[in-house]
Amino acid sequence: MPFSHTVRRIACLQPSATVILDAVGEIERVVACTRYCADVVPAVADGSRLVLADSWTADTAQILEARPDLVIAAVPYQEKAVSEILKAGARFLGLAPKTLADIYTDIATIAGAVGATDRGAELISSMQSTLREVSTRTADTARPRVWCEEWGKPVIASQTWVAELVATAGGEFVGAAGRQTSAEQVRQPVGDEEGVGDRVGPQHRRDQHVAREAQDAAGHGPAADGEDTAEHAPLLSQRGARRHVESADPESRTGWAAANMAASAATNSHRS
Repeated sequence: MPFSHTVRRIACLQPSATVILDAVGEIERVVACTRYCADVVPAVADGSRLVLADSWTADTAQILEARPDLVIAAVPYQEKAVSEILKAGARFLGLAPKTLADIYTDIATIAGAVGATDRGAELISSMQSTLREVSTRTADTARPRVWCEEWGKPVIASQTWVAELVATAGGEFVGAAGRQTSAEQVRQPVGDEEGVGDRVGPQHRRDQHVAREAQDAAGHGPAADGEDTAEHAPLLSQRGARRHVESADPESRTGWAAANMAASAATNSHRS
């Protein structure tokens, strides 16, 4: 890598940041990441990188061992975790996107930090173009009601960017994005329709995080372990959502299939 003033060694405490760096062709700068990053970017699972705690449980000693020029993390934060990152003394980029516009800004910011501004712009343009195409294709379809959960205790609806994806995919987002609610409110019938909690079946009740975001940036490891990091995954993968939806009834699967389509199409169109 030729000399430049861009960062050379990055510690990623957030899988979505690792996905972005991979998408703009700069994955070699990642010298340390979480085990969840390897779930969504197989290239970092070759054993050559240090494995770190994530944004929720950051550890100063681990970060120092990686000798990074830049640490990238994202919500959810704990005060202690932020303190551990800052004590390491490296530059710190903290992401907290709430809308798709915020996510595009995060992509541009990360791309700019590694001197890949043009590739970041191309990625954003590709995502926007694909989402417009999906929106057009779903404009005249039935709009199933979809509950997306950021957190289970207390129950919090996903952020606005998830609601935007649900709308793009042809669904109706249930609840107020980013707001605390209750299982009872989620299950409450609307008109003559069944409540969302009833539609997905008893084996996928709210307290089992039935309607995981079309993820994690998240099918992230945290989602598999009972933590949901979907709200901060700029580029989305599908495994987590698919795992929770496959055994639900056909009507419930419809909305998630559309959301997965929107998310995966945006990523795959850039890489093809």
